[in-house]
Amino acid sequence: MRLTRRVQGVAAALVILLTGGAAAVTTVTDRGLSREALAPAVAPDELARQWTQTHDGPQPYPDVHIDWDVPIVMSDGVVLKANVYRPIGADGQVETKQLPTIVNLTPYTKLMTNLIDSAISMPGLQQLTMDLIGRINLSGTPVSGFEDLLHALDGGTIQTVLGLDRKLIRSGYTQVVADVRGTGFSQGTWNTLGAREQLDTREVIDWAAAQPWSNGRIAMSGGSYSGINQLRAAEDPPQSLRAIFPVEPGSDLMRDVVAPGGGIGTTFLPMWLNSVNNAKLMPDIGSMLDGTFDWRWFNDRRRDPLTNVDLLAQALLTPSLHNVPPALGAALDENSAFREGIMGHPDQVGVPTFVYGGWHDIFANSATSLYNAIPLPADQKKLVVGDTYHANPGAGTGVPGAPARLDVLQRAWFDYWLKDIDNGITGFGPVTVWQQGGGWVTLGEFPQPGMTHRRVYLSGAPSGTTGDSLHDGSLAAAPAAEVSRLTVAPGLTTACSRDAAQGSAGMTAVIDACAKDSRIAERNGLTFTSAEITEPTVISGPINVHLTTVHDAADGYWNVTVNDVAPDGTSTVLSTGQLTSSLRAIDEAKSTRSANGDLTAPHNPITLDSVLPVPPGEAIALDIAVIPTQAVLQPGHRLRVDVFAGNSPKALAFRPMLNASELKPQHLVLDPNTPSFVNLPSDRPIRFG
Repeated sequence: MRLTRRVQGVAAALVILLTGGAAAVTTVTDRGLSREALAPAVAPDELARQWTQTHDGPQPYPDVHIDWDVPIVMSDGVVLKANVYRPIGADGQVETKQLPTIVNLTPYTKLMTNLIDSAISMPGLQQLTMDLIGRINLSGTPVSGFEDLLHALDGGTIQTVLGLDRKLIRSGYTQVVADVRGTGFSQGTWNTLGAREQLDTREVIDWAAAQPWSNGRIAMSGGSYSGINQLRAAEDPPQSLRAIFPVEPGSDLMRDVVAPGGGIGTTFLPMWLNSVNNAKLMPDIGSMLDGTFDWRWFNDRRRDPLTNVDLLAQALLTPSLHNVPPALGAALDENSAFREGIMGHPDQVGVPTFVYGGWHDIFANSATSLYNAIPLPADQKKLVVGDTYHANPGAGTGVPGAPARLDVLQRAWFDYWLKDIDNGITGFGPVTVWQQGGGWVTLGEFPQPGMTHRRVYLSGAPSGTTGDSLHDGSLAAAPAAEVSRLTVAPGLTTACSRDAAQGSAGMTAVIDACAKDSRIAERNGLTFTSAEITEPTVISGPINVHLTTVHDAADGYWNVTVNDVAPDGTSTVLSTGQLTSSLRAIDEAKSTRSANGDLTAPHNPITLDSVLPVPPGEAIALDIAVIPTQAVLQPGHRLRVDVFAGNSPKALAFRPMLNASELKPQHLVLDPNTPSFVNLPSDRPIRFG
C-alpha cells in the first residue's frame, strides 16, 4: 500500500529520535593545544556555516519523485525490493539527466524509512519540531538525559541513519533504499551480514550504477546495520563505489555487541532481533489487494520467521559445554560462517570513508579501531565521535564550536567525492571527538599524541570519597604493601548504570541518577579513587584493567568502569569493560602492549577451544579490555575505577559459564607480588594522596 498524505499524521508519531551539548573546538597536535597548527585556510566554524547554508538553502529541484518497490534480481534469482527517489524539476517532470546515486540497504524495512521520511516532510513539521526542541530545557532536572536524546533530531540523525535525505535528493542526487534479503518486501532468508548479503550489496550497487538515471558514481549512506553494510561493501568495492558515510557502524561485532568479553548482550540483542524479525513479517498490503502478492516472499518468511533467535536461546539456555548445539557452537567458533559474517576487515576498506561513532554507543569499541585500521590517507578518511548512545547520534552537533550536523557533513562529503566540488571537507578533522569532561577537540590522530600508558595500582586503603560502595579503596602509585582480599557478589544495582543505558541503546539514559551518576550502581561494587587532580589531565586511547582474582566457583564474571568523580561526588562513567573468567585467554597477535610491557588492548578469542579452567580458591589474573576513550579530568576532580561481579541487565555470561559461576561471590586480591592495576594512557601521571 502506497503512503499518501492521509497517513502522514500517523507517521509523525513515529518520529521520536534523539541528543546533547557542545563546547569550543580545539586542535591538538603532538606539541600540545594549538588552534593555528592544523588550522585549515578557512576556519572550521566558517566551513560548517558554509556547508550548512549549502545543504539547507535553496536547491535546484523543488520536489521528489518515488518509484516504489522496484525489483532488483540478484545473481541467484532472489528479488530484492527498492524504493528509488529522484528529483523533480520546476516543470513538474522527473529529472532524466544522469545523476550521482546514494545507496542504502536496510534490514528495518524501507516502509519504515519512508514512513518517517513522510512525517518529517510534512510542510512546517520539521521546523516546528526543531523549534519545540529548542524551547525544551531540562538541565538541572533529574531527567535532563531526555533532552540529550531529543537533540539527535537537530543533529541530522534521521537523514543519515535512515539513509534518506530529501534535501540531498533535491540538490541533484538519486537515492536508492533497498530491503536486505529476507527483510522488508525482499525475497529470501535473512543472511545476517553473511557472504551472500555482502554479495547482494555489491550487486545492488552495480545495478544502481547501470540505470539510465545514474551517472555511475555511487556512494552509500545509513546507520547502524546499514553502516556496517557500507564498510563491508568498501572492503571489496565495485568500481562505481566512490564514498561511504557510515553512522555508528560496528566492525568486530562479537566484541562490540554479541558477547564482548563473553557477556551476551541480553538487553540489546533481544530488542534488536525482535524488531527486525517482526518487521520482516509485515506483508505488502497493496499487492494483496491488487492480486500481485509475492508468494515466494511468503514461503521464505515461513521457512525462517525468527532468524538468529535460536542462537540467543541457546546462549541463554544451554546448561553446559558438553554437546553444544549448532547455533551456539557457530558463535563460539572463530572460523564459522557466522563469525566471519560479523567480523569486519577495515584494513581492506578502499574508498573514502567518513565514520561517526559515540563514546557510549553499542559499537563504541569499534569506532576508533576501525578508523585507525582503514589504510587511507587523512584526506580520505574522517572520524567524529560524540558523547552519544546508539539512539542519539549527532547530538551536540550543528551548534557554534561543534562539528556541523551529520546530514550537512554527509552532503559535503558526497559533494566532494561524487560531484568534484572542492568545499574544504578533505581538510576537516581528520579526528574530531567530544572530550568527556571538556568539549570538542580536533586531533591529527587517535589516540592523542603525547599519551603515556602508566600503571595506576588498586589499593585497599580508604580514599574517604564515598560511603556508597561495598569498599572505598584508593588508586596508588605503588602496589599495596600487604596482601588483602575484597569480596563482591553479583547483584542488580547495575540495572541503574551507564552500562544499562549503553546496552539499551540509550533508552534508559533519561534517568540521570543512573546514566550520569554511578553512585547507585556502586552500592554493590568496589571503588578505587585517586586524590584530587591539580592540573587538567587528558586520557586518550585504550585502557586495560589487570585484576588478580579468586573465585568460590568454577567460573566468574567481572565488569569494570573508569569514572570521573566531580567535587560534589557525582561519579560519571567514561568507559567500561567486562570479561568472563574462563574466557580470559589472550591472542597476543591481535593484542597490543604499551612500552612498559603491559597490555593496552587484550584480544580475547571468545571461542570454545580457548576456554580456560577457573580452579576455585586459586588466584588467576584477568586482563579486561576497556573501550578506548577521550576525556579530560579537570582540577578538583578524581579518577575512579569501579569493579563489579556482573553487569546485569546489559549482559550475562553464556549460560554454561553462568551455571559454573553459581552466582557465588568473587574476590579481588591486592597483593604486592601480583598487583591489580589499571594501565592508563594519560598526558601526565595521575595524582595520588
